[in-house]
Amino acid sequence: MSSIVMSAVLHFGEMGSRWGFNRTVGQILALIVLNDKPISAQEIADSLSISRGNTSMGLKELQSWQLVKQHIVPGERKEFFVAAGDIWTLANRVLEERKKREIDPTLSLLRDLLLDTPSNKTDTEAQKKLNEIHDLLESVTRWSEELQRLGPDKLATLMKLGASVGKVLEFKDKLKPGHQ
Repeated sequence: MSSIVMSAVLHFGEMGSRWGFNRTVGQILALIVLNDKPISAQEIADSLSISRGNTSMGLKELQSWQLVKQHIVPGERKEFFVAAGDIWTLANRVLEERKKREIDPTLSLLRDLLLDTPSNKTDTEAQKKLNEIHDLLESVTRWSEELQRLGPDKLATLMKLGASVGKVLEFKDKLKPGHQ
């Protein structure tokens, strides 16, 4: 493994826990994504110096996230793996999975808490804040879903616009009557 690939694999391992899976799974994902050809489970285990069982469990987790898929190499009996899409597709899948695991349960809890009848002023005030949190999460979720529907080309264009959109909005506000 080259030093560039090794550095990326190690970093993906560290980032894995922030993305919702463990270090080894992050390293396996990086190794597969950065490989220009299908890679066997045994090659993964050897490259990362991990057991074949640990490799197999990591691959199953990545398959459950739909980030990697099995690839048949004619004439080979080994299992080979490739990324299950381009970088944008993989990023969207991670975002979707994180939403299912983190945002959806939080929204569910918030909805339940907002349906409860407050028993005192403290609960009433807490519900107001919880409602703000709920509305923010709902807005961010809808916005994220809209962005995911744009597709990679339009999303890349939108991202390149970046600060320009903010400037346009500021300019629009200055044109409003009564704005100073």
